Amino acid sequence: MSLKKTTIAALMAVSGAVVSSASFAQAKPAPVDTGFYVGASVGQTTSECPNGVGSCDDSDTGYRVFGGFRFNRNLAVEGGYAPLGEVSGNNLKLETNAWDLVGVGIWPFTPQFSVFGKLGFYNAEAKASGIVSGKKSTTDLTYGVGAQFDFARNLGLRGEWQRYSGIEAPGGLSGDADVDVLSLGVLFKF
Repeated sequence: MSLKKTTIAALMAVSGAVVSSASFAQAKPAPVDTGFYVGASVGQTTSECPNGVGSCDDSDTGYRVFGGFRFNRNLAVEGGYAPLGEVSGNNLKLETNAWDLVGVGIWPFTPQFSVFGKLGFYNAEAKASGIVSGKKSTTDLTYGVGAQFDFARNLGLRGEWQRYSGIEAPGGLSGDADVDVLSLGVLFKF
């Protein structure tokens, strides 16, 4: 066999091996980590000022601790606890804490990077102190969007925005407020 024919035969063999291994890799998607996870996030909360307060300081630092279960590559359920910060103004201070339960729809782009959307319910308690005082519980809708990058099989970084809609004002104040949380967090998968 001539050198030219040997080179062509070797290139065809290598090309066949590359094409067959590439098609095998496409036929078998990368495994998705399913199971339990826990995490924590911290970020900026922003709320609307209640009616009758006038101007107020409507942003604060908030955090959230959460845990969940991922059923498959596209669906998880998650619960969390979030102190949503404080709104203050005109001798009035409002603090809000919320428990939430959400379904999470996940869209993986690569094995490490995905985006997600959340939709569920929360139960919040708002406390007022100062010129008026009192407590008020609210159960309503919460939703959000975010992105997650997994550094390792058990460790991920998450950035997200979440809204707690319609938190009712306590202590005889009128109206309700939406609280938005923009946060960065870490999660650990088991």
